[in-house]
Amino acid sequence: MTSPTSLPATNMPGAIPTMNGTGFMLEALDEYARDFIRFSAGASGEVLDIGCAYGVATIAALEAGARVCACDMEPKHLELVRDRTPPALRERLRTVPGTLPDVQFPPLSFDAILASRVLHFLEGIDVARTLASMHAWLRPGGQLYVVADTPYMPQWSAIVPNYEAAKARGEPWPGYIADFGQFMSAGARGPAFLNTLDPDLLARECRAAGFEVVRAGYFGLHRLGDASNGREHAGCVARKAAA
Repeated sequence: MTSPTSLPATNMPGAIPTMNGTGFMLEALDEYARDFIRFSAGASGEVLDIGCAYGVATIAALEAGARVCACDMEPKHLELVRDRTPPALRERLRTVPGTLPDVQFPPLSFDAILASRVLHFLEGIDVARTLASMHAWLRPGGQLYVVADTPYMPQWSAIVPNYEAAKARGEPWPGYIADFGQFMSAGARGPAFLNTLDPDLLARECRAAGFEVVRAGYFGLHRLGDASNGREHAGCVARKAAA
């Protein structure tokens, strides 16, 4: 029998499929997650890991001394997060089921937010709505860490010429894939669409939501090793102005 702490089996080393068929949790912490963990370790208040999946960043932040609210659309993920968290750390863990862009928290709830590989599952209008909500949830001086998949992911890199042309025309969401099923194998589960993003789009939307952008850029998919093109992911760090 599968134990409560067991993750689903995977045929992609370093990537664990989600239970709701929307994607994968990457087991390696990227530079933006590591920055979130470092910032969270010195925070006086609670931090939020939204779209936490199986809690790779949540548990690392708890181990660094943070108080963490782990939020995910799949309640079974949250059960696993709690089961996988060492008992001595569970008093600093809070779990909340919720789905973007509708989940809500009170204003000024968090010192930091990590939103890793969740915004690309949203329509453009909902990306804007979500970032505005996150700005409200953060306390003054709080920081947002965002990671998203880009058009340069190998599985759907066929869209790159259209994406680059659409971006040159000034289209607001040039990496939008309306029919994502074309890039999935037969019988596989996945999202109906994917709104792939890039550093410019993340920075644009963070500024529109009221943030100061600290940095934004591309980075590679760790599990691809030397085969990475260095642009599979986009990240952004943004700060809410101090009071």
